[in-house]
Amino acid sequence: MRTCNSISEGSHDETFAIHGSRVAIGPQDTISATIQIETGRISRIIYDSSYESNANAFSRIDLSGFLVLPGLINAHDHLEFALFPRLADPPYRNYIDWGEDIHNKFPDLIARHRAVPKDVRLCWGGVRNLLCGVTTLNHHNPLWPELQRSDFPVRVVQKYGWGHSLALGGDLALAHAATPNGRPFIVHACEGVDAQARGELRQLDRLGLLDANTVLVHGLAIDDDGVAAMIAHRASLIICPSSNYFLFGSLPDMTSLNRIEHVALGNDSPLTAVGDLLDEIRFAIRSCNISPRTAYEMVTTTAAQILCLEDAAGTITESGVADLIAVRDTNLNAADRLRNLTMDDVEFAMVAGRVHLASQSILERLPRSAKRDLEPLLVGGVTRWLRAPVNHLLQAAEAVLGRDEVRLGSRVASRSAFAEAVHAN
Repeated sequence: MRTCNSISEGSHDETFAIHGSRVAIGPQDTISATIQIETGRISRIIYDSSYESNANAFSRIDLSGFLVLPGLINAHDHLEFALFPRLADPPYRNYIDWGEDIHNKFPDLIARHRAVPKDVRLCWGGVRNLLCGVTTLNHHNPLWPELQRSDFPVRVVQKYGWGHSLALGGDLALAHAATPNGRPFIVHACEGVDAQARGELRQLDRLGLLDANTVLVHGLAIDDDGVAAMIAHRASLIICPSSNYFLFGSLPDMTSLNRIEHVALGNDSPLTAVGDLLDEIRFAIRSCNISPRTAYEMVTTTAAQILCLEDAAGTITESGVADLIAVRDTNLNAADRLRNLTMDDVEFAMVAGRVHLASQSILERLPRSAKRDLEPLLVGGVTRWLRAPVNHLLQAAEAVLGRDEVRLGSRVASRSAFAEAVHAN
């Protein structure tokens, strides 16, 4: 049985009452309520009709006109590639062919982006996720010191085991054995459309690497026998469909893969993905016949189960962690609202009870304590105030890539007019 990754580290002692909004208590259920937050957790959820008598001790955040959702969970990312463009000359047979090809065809571009210091690139990965409403993510690579900082833009899962893949991961048996007891062991597998990709799951099974803690990423080539093996071993799966389609011209067969108990959605990296996690959600709904309700669960409760997060991650509930996002209320339920969300729609994000993102209009509603240390970033023409070292990140990236050449997918990241005004003064 898995133990859990605590996600309440880095919480603080400020108290807030978020009021005036509709609150998603499930993919299709909402209530009009006030959320009281203490020490990074939701202490009470109160129907607005009884709010005034309970509010005196709390700093208020008025989110009238907004729908509040749980912070999203990105089950698979490679944060150090946040500033890279899509790189490929598809189609390919498998991930090995792709890796060899891009290093042969794009060595100068790869070297240029790698010249940006790695800690800077990792932090941009956190910013990229925060901007689209992700509050917790899993990084599929070594847990660098930058990712263990309490002031990182989003929460990064800290306790897990991992290997890259059978072909590129070194000694997977050793990595599996070294995984902390009860934590997920995460490995790329079946990423391709050829016999080698199809045979990887059977090879993992023969090596004794399939069990209830095993989490496979991609699984594009998993056949019915492979699904049966995963069910028998209670293994989990994370799919990244836009990357699969871009590289291999093929999509996960959800008719078969849905038989696996736990299937989550990951964003992979900008090297191959269609965009950010919200772009991935829209792609999965449109292209993989995944319902909005299932997609919602894949980036909230199911992802929390696979990564073994505690504190009621992926939900809004009393005593749970205060990881919240807010988007304009269009009278849809959370799952249906998710169907068309983009980065531009995310106007508020809170991680463990602290505001990490605010649009300009939300910033004006925040108490002074919640605004402290937020820095403005212009992304694709939209300003967001972030709890991140925006000026430092821009300076470090622009020193290598050039001004207005720092990109998050197709969006240019630059200094906002607010930052320029502060600098001028």
